Amino acid sequence: MSARILVTGGAGFIGSHLCERLVKEGNEVICLDNYFTGSKANIAFLMDYRNFELLRHDITMPVYLEVDFIYNLACPASPVHYQYNPVKTIKTNVMGAINVLGLAKRVKARVLQASTSEVYGDPSVHPQQETYWGNVNPIGLRSCYDEGKRVAETLFFDYHRQNGVDIRVMRIFNTYGPRMHPHDGRVVSNFIVQALRGEEITVYGSGDQSRSFCYVDDLVEAMVRLMHQRETVGPVNVGNPEEVTIRQLAMKIISETGSSSRLVERPAPQDDPRRRRPDISRARDTLKWEPSIGLDEGLKKTTAYFRSLHS
Repeated sequence: MSARILVTGGAGFIGSHLCERLVKEGNEVICLDNYFTGSKANIAFLMDYRNFELLRHDITMPVYLEVDFIYNLACPASPVHYQYNPVKTIKTNVMGAINVLGLAKRVKARVLQASTSEVYGDPSVHPQQETYWGNVNPIGLRSCYDEGKRVAETLFFDYHRQNGVDIRVMRIFNTYGPRMHPHDGRVVSNFIVQALRGEEITVYGSGDQSRSFCYVDDLVEAMVRLMHQRETVGPVNVGNPEEVTIRQLAMKIISETGSSSRLVERPAPQDDPRRRRPDISRARDTLKWEPSIGLDEGLKKTTAYFRSLHS
């Protein structure tokens, strides 16, 4: 059966892939976005579908709709964007959560929060399990995002306990793929754009810090599974447990693009995590999910997308 589904931040990188999946499954999808980091170009092709609706709105303001499910993805997710207006970022996280939870409470919708691995901060345990409380600087440059997402999780669980709102919480680790903003400052998009232009590839820090990268199609699959299972409300880590250093990632991208770019080191930003890798045992157990697209395959698809932008 088709459902009425609201996707906040639906014109963004991940949101547009989620909207595409839900529309093609036959659901009635409302994409809500204020286009701060999202783009109409990401969802323009969906305008041909009669079951897709686009709503320009800022989720820091209440919205009144009749829906069955809500995916709350609205928030700038890259440091370049969320540090541009940090007060707005924390407003989007906190007031946005209050508004989608209020809507879910009123219409008895199930609501999923797209949280983040940033709630773990610069972790002192590795890999990170959902039981880990994190190591976060509450007053740093990244705090508007990290603490905003942590408060949003608090709100979700308090609305669940106090008001019986049907929630799901997903902690998203580094995700990449087509429709990433070419200038969002994230490491995959940065490296690919620099490599395709033949520019120096900027490595912040020594390059020995590690990350794990999940392809967007795998992430969307997990998101839909989490929404529709009844075993857990979360939080559930979703990401790829295959860990690579930033330097290794750069070399893979140079190889994939055939670039002559060389690496240059720059100072690491404040509170940049040294290691980041999810323990996805809970996702494997409750969602029967694990990533199926490896880094080499995903980088090939992502590089092809960025080539198309430059052609």
